[in-house]
Amino acid sequence: MQSHHSTTSSLARPLRLGTRASPLAMAQARLTAQALCSAHQWDESQIEIIPVTASGDKVLDRPLADMGGKALWTKELDHWLHDGTIDIAVHSMKDVETIRPESLIIGAMLPRADVRDTLVGAASLAELPQGARLGTSSPRRAAQVKRLRPDVETVLFRGNVARRLQRLADMEADATLLATAGLMRLGQQEIGIAVPVDVMLPAPAQGAIGIETLTSNAAVRALIATIDDANTSDCVRMERAVLAGLGGTCHSPIAALATIQANNTVELRAEILSPDGAEYHRIDRVLHRRDERAAHELGLELLSLASPTLRALFTP
Repeated sequence: MQSHHSTTSSLARPLRLGTRASPLAMAQARLTAQALCSAHQWDESQIEIIPVTASGDKVLDRPLADMGGKALWTKELDHWLHDGTIDIAVHSMKDVETIRPESLIIGAMLPRADVRDTLVGAASLAELPQGARLGTSSPRRAAQVKRLRPDVETVLFRGNVARRLQRLADMEADATLLATAGLMRLGQQEIGIAVPVDVMLPAPAQGAIGIETLTSNAAVRALIATIDDANTSDCVRMERAVLAGLGGTCHSPIAALATIQANNTVELRAEILSPDGAEYHRIDRVLHRRDERAAHELGLELLSLASPTLRALFTP
């Protein structure tokens, strides 16, 4: 019987896919594997998923920014790509540092899921009781909530989705905010209410899955390019260009969302906030699609509006 795996002739062994070991990261790795198998008509045995426990998953009692920031989610996978343990790494794009090593390239992004945040524990932010406690580890979510509800107290919630939901069940807070996309990928989207983007603008790259490989590995780059969703890639790259313009870190409350419009344009909305939500600057602009330089300049422009105190959060 003739094999229909002719496209795997270039694969002498299974493609090794590296991922964090958390349930959500594993779900995203499986989505990536399915997309590749579908695109190349591979059998699922052609991809081997190799999980790593990332540094960021080991220490849960401190804010990420105090421990080295976003690199905690990527550094082990970066080492594995460089030493050949894995061929590709799958990331939540929201967790990938803005500046990456030139030796690595995000070669594809899967179609983006729902970009919104989901509120668990109340029907809306407006309906949170006076003085409620909201669990989050995100400076952006904390600042946005405080801007809308200065009476609400934020409590540090870190860990995977299950851990955060357990802390909510243990009454450590009255409500929490989680990425809708993550809940959907875990099959748990029914547990809360999605917050409209005009109430809370999401984090840059929220809901997007990126696939990274060695810049020098042309064969693997060609394999993963087949599953790239151009709309997602173009929007996320513009959001990340805003981040680069701002020089933002894990300490910095930043939100940005690009959406494809007619005539090869993108609507780019971005905002920065002080941690207490009292200072707030936002720019909404229609730009040419793929004009990352204009997006970068929008980040610089936002920074120019900020008070010295707020600007200090962004400049190294």
